[in-house]
Amino acid sequence: MEQNELIAGLKSHDEEAFKVLVEQFKDRIYNLCYSYVRNAAESEDLAQEVFIEVYNSIGRFNEKADLSTWIYRITINEALQMIRKKKAQKRFGFVFSLFGNEEKYSSLHKEEVHPGVSLENRERSRVLFSQIDKLVENQKNAFLLIKLEGKSYQEVADIMQTTVSSVESLMHRAKANLKKWLGSYYKITEL
Repeated sequence: MEQNELIAGLKSHDEEAFKVLVEQFKDRIYNLCYSYVRNAAESEDLAQEVFIEVYNSIGRFNEKADLSTWIYRITINEALQMIRKKKAQKRFGFVFSLFGNEEKYSSLHKEEVHPGVSLENRERSRVLFSQIDKLVENQKNAFLLIKLEGKSYQEVADIMQTTVSSVESLMHRAKANLKKWLGSYYKITEL
């Protein structure tokens, strides 16, 4: 199904068009969600929220833009919204623990390793992702889209609604920060 035909079907709330959209994007959206929340169940929930948001807001889609760029933008926004919500829950988790509800919030600290990471690299992956989480939001977005999703600088600029030179700058700063933060770890592990 061509993009114009798919968009027209989505705008008319055609069930078949929505199935095609989900089939085309489900793996990419799940992987991007996982890159942000690193929890399989939360990634599945988040991916579903993304598709619901796409379905509900397709009427506002500017057909001059690329559909995948728009979907990636929605995915990042939904992921960041979920992260902010989790951080707020963590902040108040200790208060709830005083009232005996700590089991509800104990799972907020669990993190998994990306499914594409081999067993022998899981510890390195945990360390790397813990440092990626420390990056400024735009640096993190650019880094994940380029390094994990394989997007070009131009695609990332479109998704983030910025210029290619801004993305290059974000990547330069992200790499410099990660190198600074991870330098001692890799010296120790490679000995």
